[in-house]
Amino acid sequence: MGKNIYSAGITNYSTTQTIFLQLLRIVIGWHLLYEGLAKLFNPSWSSESYLMDSGGIFAGFFQSLASNPDVVNVVDLLNIWGLILIGSALIIGLLVRPVSIAGIGLLALYYLSHPPLLFHTYSMPAEGNYFIVDKNLVELVSLYIVYIFPTGFIAGLDRIIFRNKINKTD
Repeated sequence: MGKNIYSAGITNYSTTQTIFLQLLRIVIGWHLLYEGLAKLFNPSWSSESYLMDSGGIFAGFFQSLASNPDVVNVVDLLNIWGLILIGSALIIGLLVRPVSIAGIGLLALYYLSHPPLLFHTYSMPAEGNYFIVDKNLVELVSLYIVYIFPTGFIAGLDRIIFRNKINKTD
């Protein structure tokens, strides 16, 4: 009989594998949390210039978001609190699977807004941007790894919250 997500291979990992899976989740969480807090505590931060600088096939969509100050305020709020909540949840191992999907979605929006393609130049600095692969894509793929491994059930609040469900499936 197949294993479910609550008990799938939790005891089949080596100590090194377990440590590095947890570390990957926590490091990504820290990065997202830090980015959100940096934006929250910077009163002059806004996504408007980032959205206006957008390139690629979705540039029109992102630039249209930036054209309305009320929409920019909503985007800023969603961006800041999305980063903070996703990052915090990853660090503490809370609802890791759905939070990983939310993080993947957010990172996909960043990637689509500023795709690292040869024919695009952006006025904003392009730290970590290379042809096709950039830091957003690397972190997005890393979050998928966090999603497919039960890191919250190995060590995190998911293990405590879903303890009864884990015990019932063993």
